[in-house]
Amino acid sequence: MNEMEISAHAPERMPPGRKRNMERIREQRAFWLFISPWLIGFVCFTGGPFIASLLLSFTDYNVVLTPNFIGLGNYIKLFQDSLFYKSLRVTAYYALLNVPFSILCSLLLAVLLNRKVKGTALFRTIYYAPSIVSGVSVAFLWSWLLNPDFGIVNNVLHDVFGIQGPGWFNDSKTVVPSMVLMHLTSLGSTIVIFLASLQSLPSELYEAADIDGAGSVRKFFSITVPLISPVILFNSIIGIINSFQVFTQAFVITKGGPDWNSYFYVLYLYDTAFGQYRMGYASAQAWILFIIIFVLTMLSLWLSRRFVHYEYGDNR
Repeated sequence: MNEMEISAHAPERMPPGRKRNMERIREQRAFWLFISPWLIGFVCFTGGPFIASLLLSFTDYNVVLTPNFIGLGNYIKLFQDSLFYKSLRVTAYYALLNVPFSILCSLLLAVLLNRKVKGTALFRTIYYAPSIVSGVSVAFLWSWLLNPDFGIVNNVLHDVFGIQGPGWFNDSKTVVPSMVLMHLTSLGSTIVIFLASLQSLPSELYEAADIDGAGSVRKFFSITVPLISPVILFNSIIGIINSFQVFTQAFVITKGGPDWNSYFYVLYLYDTAFGQYRMGYASAQAWILFIIIFVLTMLSLWLSRRFVHYEYGDNR
């Protein structure tokens, strides 16, 4: 047989480039197949309502009647609504108190729980447990603990220390700080994230610091904080988002009182949508909240460029 006959009967070999393309296509098909349940759920239960709320925000819609297009009417009316500004101020005040205290307490507790001492696993469980309890249950518990008339906290303050306890949720000045205090006992998820980041830090840096004679405080601010600064940024952004979405505590305990001083923005949105059935107006409120959270998130990322240090010296 000559060379042409041999090449005709030899099996055809696939070029390496085509083989890689076929493998890439198979991987893409497998990818879309595996994420299809999530994708269908997102389109049906998140993406669809997301777009629907945007369209409804330009209409006058009360669930019963057909939506009536009114353009920017809901947004114009919203910026003329005194309750809109009141709820925003209350929510911003809560976020201003809650985010720094939550980050500081979570980080300090994570540092303590990162110590290799006897009983650490038990303490980690104790601190995480409140975060998996229903928010309604926690709200009812704290409404009893901080009741100014028969609550155990005020009774202890009066019987043991001889001082009159504050009004807590019944006082306009202390209602928001009381909400923040209640939230500080449910920091389990944030503590776990900080704890995971602390356990991933290289021990060589701390050993070198020990050789140089650095103390615990110096090592914390010079090594620990810079290395976990991306995690601090992440928890801060999550804290801002959650603070602007606070709802359960006020809905269960105060209903927005006293004197509208716990009337958070999402509670205002809920009352508009399911109390007054003004779905178009509530959709406009939801989109304003989305824009506020988006702007605050972008601002946090922009401000973090000077303070957040990423691995391999990449300061973004």
